[in-house]
Amino acid sequence: MAEYDNLSCADIVAEALIDWKVDTIFGLPGDGINGFMEALRTRKDKIKFVLVRHEESAAFMASAYAKYTGKLGACLATSGPGAIHLLNGLYDAKLDGTPVVAITGRTYSDLMGSGYQQDVDQLQLFSDVSVYNNIINKPEQAEMVVDMACRAALSQRGVSHFTMPIDVQEKILEGKYSKHKVPGHTSDKLVNFEIMPSDQKILKDAADILNAGKRIVIFVGQGAVNARKEILTIAEKLNAPIVKSLLGKAVIEDDNPFDLGILGILGTEPASDAMNEADTLLMVGTSFPYIDYLPKPGQARGIQIDIKPEKIGLRYPIEVGLLGDSRIILSALIPLLERHDKGEQKDNNNNNNNNNNSFLLDKQQAMKEWVNKLQTFRDNDDDDDKLIKPQAIAAAVSDELEDNAIISVDSGTSTFWAARHIKVRNGMKFSVSGTLASMACGLPYAIAAQMVYPERQCVAFVGDGGFMMLMAEFATAVQYNLPIKVVILKNNILGMIRWEQMGYLGNPEYGVEFTPIDFAGFAKNCGGNGYTIRKSEDIKPVMRAAMHKDIERKPVIIEAYVDPFEPMVPPKAKSEYIQKISESFSKGQPYSDRIGLTLYRNKFEAI
Repeated sequence: MAEYDNLSCADIVAEALIDWKVDTIFGLPGDGINGFMEALRTRKDKIKFVLVRHEESAAFMASAYAKYTGKLGACLATSGPGAIHLLNGLYDAKLDGTPVVAITGRTYSDLMGSGYQQDVDQLQLFSDVSVYNNIINKPEQAEMVVDMACRAALSQRGVSHFTMPIDVQEKILEGKYSKHKVPGHTSDKLVNFEIMPSDQKILKDAADILNAGKRIVIFVGQGAVNARKEILTIAEKLNAPIVKSLLGKAVIEDDNPFDLGILGILGTEPASDAMNEADTLLMVGTSFPYIDYLPKPGQARGIQIDIKPEKIGLRYPIEVGLLGDSRIILSALIPLLERHDKGEQKDNNNNNNNNNNSFLLDKQQAMKEWVNKLQTFRDNDDDDDKLIKPQAIAAAVSDELEDNAIISVDSGTSTFWAARHIKVRNGMKFSVSGTLASMACGLPYAIAAQMVYPERQCVAFVGDGGFMMLMAEFATAVQYNLPIKVVILKNNILGMIRWEQMGYLGNPEYGVEFTPIDFAGFAKNCGGNGYTIRKSEDIKPVMRAAMHKDIERKPVIIEAYVDPFEPMVPPKAKSEYIQKISESFSKGQPYSDRIGLTLYRNKFEAI
């Protein structure tokens, strides 16, 4: 093709990515990908290359980029070990339905399979994580592969991977196509995926079910993030409370009167109660995996909206499935819904009109009580040692968030406290490694967010265990003048694993304690700013100073020494959970006196 005449294979790949609006690639170069790096160097005005300290971070950043922008994320790595390091972050993208394209180098084409240095079968390596997976063997193939990879990632909401041998990257397009190959036969245009059901009867069936419901619950996930207005309109029409998955925390603000918070072990009691009492369930853009928290099969009539057909009916036996973009489908559904008036009424036939809002009012009152209970425990400071509760740090972060803040949370007990105590407002963004629940995601996520939104406040809320895994990326934030705020809950322990060992298995904790690191000092040594919180009276002044000081545009670490014995308790602690903790005590659980005292003071309630 004239467009690519005299260009190398690497040049063609770069141009094709630009055609797909790829403007940022996270990665770490090496000899296996250096031909493509040269193509990026000569196009640095069109594609920004972000150098990371570890390839796993590059994949996490690409995943976060896609989550926060809705666009295609991109990452690269060299052959062999570099490619292998991408996998964890790519699985994060796969399991959360996030469009990412991964580009890897490969050893020389005539040495593949010979055991040459860094010779890894990357097609086999990426076969499970990807929706598209291919190798570029010659320049004449390059445009087609990039087009197919980008289209598959965007349309299937997944990971695409392609690899290029070292020597192929530098080959010049000669136009030597096979007799059946027509240059330029693929397209770099994506069709409109705002799918609507062609059969309006399906929408009417869904509306009939919702109109008949008395105890309707709307359950939203990340697929509903752009449908806030429509979700609230339906909630108001049906007097239906809204329950959120963790990835859907930012769909509506946490203080909205229809909001019952998050469902699951780190969620709220009203959310669990609503699911237990629901007679109708509307699931929007969620594939929440913990099915034991959903209504029992047969208890509630189910409707599900999802852009992935394979997700419909996966978690709950739904009656009606609506395939497509949640905002578009909800917009079409709204006119078909009958308004559930406040107060019980009679229709013309003197039958109950199902239009009472006692279910909603009951759950709204329960939510007020739940929020008050959280604050009571957070403010409980009668511990002789005056150890800071992690909840208090989460609440302090929440108080200092700007209206358009972006909050990236790591996996562990930090997720637990963030879910309950960081309040998302309208206009904010919030994300985690949802289904994979991988540690170490918080810092790379925040870096990607700040790259895309340089003027917004970008916060990473992490535990010390997760932060230590990829802490070198703080230097990446320094290098690119990214004023991210990294709040570290410092307790020198893998807190989530401690409570899993005790509460699920009844075993004493083992292999979960760390030697401490001076994270504030580390921040300063990297060229950033570091703050430390050791006492309760320091929380507000330090947090206020650290969260807003970015005149120098330096990244910041706030390390907060928190109580390592604060329990992580489900919204309704089952007797089995309590019994297992008792068993761990009898088997020799370290610090059992201190843990027991904390449990007693908290009255073993969900906090």
